[in-house]
Amino acid sequence: MMSQTLNQQKEATVISDEALLIKSAQKGNDAAMEALLFMYEKKIYNVAYRYMGNEADAYDMAQESLIKIYKSIRTFRHESSFSSWVYRLTVNTCLDGIRKRKNEPLSLDSTIESGFLIEDKNSSTPEAHTLNIESREDIQAAINTLSEDHRITVILRDIQGLSYEEISESLSISIGTVKSRLSRGRQRLREILLED
Repeated sequence: MMSQTLNQQKEATVISDEALLIKSAQKGNDAAMEALLFMYEKKIYNVAYRYMGNEADAYDMAQESLIKIYKSIRTFRHESSFSSWVYRLTVNTCLDGIRKRKNEPLSLDSTIESGFLIEDKNSSTPEAHTLNIESREDIQAAINTLSEDHRITVILRDIQGLSYEEISESLSISIGTVKSRLSRGRQRLREILLED
């Protein structure tokens, strides 16, 4: 009971601190802006990686997203959560990047960096670790074949762990549409992965 109260207090402090950082960054405080960008950089990279499918493009899109956040922080109106605003901006940046290189195939040469994704702590042997990497690469390849709408919905829900409401805000779509896209995206992933 006591630890639950302490966790709630910590969460409230983090939210309060973030709100203060946002207000301060909107007033031109570079240290506050840097702290905000630091809080979100790994999440932004992870979304970009899952969307773009390779490290180089993900890094480029993440950097571009961070720059856009820096330049447009004053346009954040607090109508949605800051994290939803950041995800929406990142998704739009990735979509723009994909449209620019529309005819290029997605690269699957890169492995997933363990610093940005959940590692399997049970991979105690080199063989198990290799199988874990191969499974993640298969999943990434399958995600890359999904339509843009299904891909980003699966990424935001199943990989980033956003709620239906957060995804709805981030993508400016209804919760029903989120659920529909997620269901279809998951079904298509199952089909692709079972084909192997």
